[in-house]
Amino acid sequence: MSNLNSLIDGLKNLKNELYEKDFLLTWEKSLDDLKIVLGVAETLKCLRDNNISTRIFESGIGVSQFRDNSTRTRFSFSKACDLLGLYVQDLDEGKSQVAHGETVRETSNMISFLAEVIGIRDDMYIGAGNTYMREVAKSLHEGHQEGVLPERTTVVNLQCDIDHPTQSMSDLLHLKNYFGSLENLKGKKIAMTWAYSPSYGKPLSVPQGIIGLMTRFGMDVTLAHPKEYKLLPECMEVAKKNAGLSGGKFTYTESMEDAFKNADIVYPKSWASFEVMEKRTDLLKKNDNEGLKKLEKECLAQNATYKNWECDEAKMKLSKNGKALYMHCLPADITDVSCKAGEVSKSVFEKYRVETYKEAGFKPYIIAAMILTSRIKDPVKVLTMLKERNIKRILG
Repeated sequence: MSNLNSLIDGLKNLKNELYEKDFLLTWEKSLDDLKIVLGVAETLKCLRDNNISTRIFESGIGVSQFRDNSTRTRFSFSKACDLLGLYVQDLDEGKSQVAHGETVRETSNMISFLAEVIGIRDDMYIGAGNTYMREVAKSLHEGHQEGVLPERTTVVNLQCDIDHPTQSMSDLLHLKNYFGSLENLKGKKIAMTWAYSPSYGKPLSVPQGIIGLMTRFGMDVTLAHPKEYKLLPECMEVAKKNAGLSGGKFTYTESMEDAFKNADIVYPKSWASFEVMEKRTDLLKKNDNEGLKKLEKECLAQNATYKNWECDEAKMKLSKNGKALYMHCLPADITDVSCKAGEVSKSVFEKYRVETYKEAGFKPYIIAAMILTSRIKDPVKVLTMLKERNIKRILG
């Protein structure tokens, strides 16, 4: 319990600007706000590990709106809501009036009666996902102002075309625990690298989220990818600016080997270029199936020219003492396991498999922390009450 007291005490001197705010991009939040989310997530985890109930809501729902496939994030959102005492309701657009042309403004208000949070994943369309989330947020604000909604429902970004904040914040919490503290991350080199995949069209939001967040904490961030796999220019600018402000570094290379050299952490992950995603977005909007098939064929052929971009034992030996921490948002394309050739060799993945599971395990707590801090004005007071109330999650 001493660790629990320490976690709560660590939140007391941080300036909190999260109350009644959405969580859409990490770089829109202050450093204190990011630290509060991390601290609240750790406190919730510590409470649960000590068999203490963390349910702060007697009633209410969390609306789950996934416009793309998901396993980890979908279940993490459900677990986060349950952790806090919320019932989860999925919005299936195919079974709703959205399919019949209902407006975003109307849908947003109709699903938000008695709702505390709407978690949205919308990562398929460049220039549309984050924009959609902001349209929902605007509609909720208007609904509350007009007296339709008794309170302003929070929007949490569960992945968009720009950022994947619940993933990058989970990754950051994993690094904090692995290396001992946020301060210990300063100067640590993380290689965010493209890796080969036998599929195409994977979102850019994970690498963009990593370079946008880790540069906030003084890390030496190296981005590596073949020249064709560029990220959104505005996200590159965010990373450069953040590195300058934090005293960290942000560099780019077209060599996976260079990125791995002396790295403390490696994060090899496939993604499509933003030019390809723009083309894909246009074709999807036009329902051009033939065009999509042609684009996929071209992209897979291009991917195949970079099969050497694999995280294998030889590249891992280039890292600091040959023992860099391997990270991945999962599922990874594992050579000779999930595919013939992929992002990471079987031996490397197996060596770090448990660590990737631990990395993923922080996400429910991060999402719960984002919900709690947006709905509760004084998180320290509420977390202290949970500790002192000491209601056992499991009786016995």
